[in-house]
Amino acid sequence: MTSAVTKLKAVARSLLALATGTVALALSVAWTSPMLAQQAASEPAPRFEVVSVKPSNGPAGEQGEPGRYVATRTVKFLIGDAFFFGTPLQMSRVIGGPEWINSAMYEINARTGTLMRGSPQGPPRELFLMIRSLLQDRFKLKTHMETRDMAVYELVLARPDGVPGPQLRRPAIDCEAIIKAVQAGAPPPARQPGEPPPCGAMRGPARIMAGSVPMAQLADLLTFVMADANGPAGREDALPVIDKTGLAGRFAFTLSWTPETMPLNAPPAGVPAIDPNGPQLVTALQEQLGLKLQRTKTPMDVVVIDSIERPTPD
Repeated sequence: MTSAVTKLKAVARSLLALATGTVALALSVAWTSPMLAQQAASEPAPRFEVVSVKPSNGPAGEQGEPGRYVATRTVKFLIGDAFFFGTPLQMSRVIGGPEWINSAMYEINARTGTLMRGSPQGPPRELFLMIRSLLQDRFKLKTHMETRDMAVYELVLARPDGVPGPQLRRPAIDCEAIIKAVQAGAPPPARQPGEPPPCGAMRGPARIMAGSVPMAQLADLLTFVMADANGPAGREDALPVIDKTGLAGRFAFTLSWTPETMPLNAPPAGVPAIDPNGPQLVTALQEQLGLKLQRTKTPMDVVVIDSIERPTPD
C-alpha cells in the first residue's frame, strides 16, 4: 500500500528497497527519528568497499540487498539521506549549493564489504555514513552545521484531558524484546497478509496501519503523507511533522481518511477501498487517534553546503 513511491528503506536491503507504482506498497520497518549522525572525531568514517558513480537520466529509485547499495537519485536527495538517516523529505534542511544538485541525477552502485543487515529499528546507521563518505570523496562535498528556525507541524494531543482516540491502543506484543532478538540474529516476525508488520507500520492510499510503533514513527509517516501529491496540503506545503504528544512507548492503530484528490486506479486485491465520503486527514487524525497537527516554527539543525563538485564518472 502507498501511492507513488515505496517499498521504503526496508530490512532486507542495505538501505532502501523502493519500488514505484501508481498504487504501491508499504513501509515495512520502523524508522528512526530524523536526526543528524554525529560522529566522534576518533571514529573512522565508514566507506563503501567498491563504488561506481555515473550520470543518469533516471528513473529515480533505490534498491538493494545486504552488502549492496544501488540508487539513482539527485545529489540533494543523497545528502538528505546521508545527514538525516534516510529521511530524504528533510531535504528542506539541506541549504545552499549549485542548482544542479536539485536536478542532475546520478547512478550509484556500491558494495559495502559486509552484509550490514537492518533490523526492525530500520537500516544500519553505518550505511548512511558510507553515503556521506561517498559524497565527500567523489563529489568533494564540504559542509557545516547550523541551527535555524524552520516551519514544522507538531503532532500533539487533541483533547485537553489527554485521552487518546479509539483507534490508538497499546500493542499486545513486546517489540523491544523482538528487536533485541532480531539484532542477535533471529528472523523478523512473520507478517500476515493485509496486516502491518508486527513491530512496524505501513501506509497506503489514504491509510496508515501500525502493528507497534512509537509516536515518532507516526510523525515520520505523516511527514510522508503531507508531502504526497494526494495529501491534504500538497507538495508545496510539505513540512516535517515532529512528535510532541508526550506519549511514551509503542502503539498500534489504523488511521484512514479521504484525500482531496481520489486515486484514479482501484486498489489492489486485499487493500480496502477509500471511502469517498470519509473525513479528511486532519479530522480523521483527531477522531480516530485523538491527535492533531499544529503549525509552528522551531530551531532545527541544517546542513549548509560550503562547496561541491560534479564527480568524474567511472
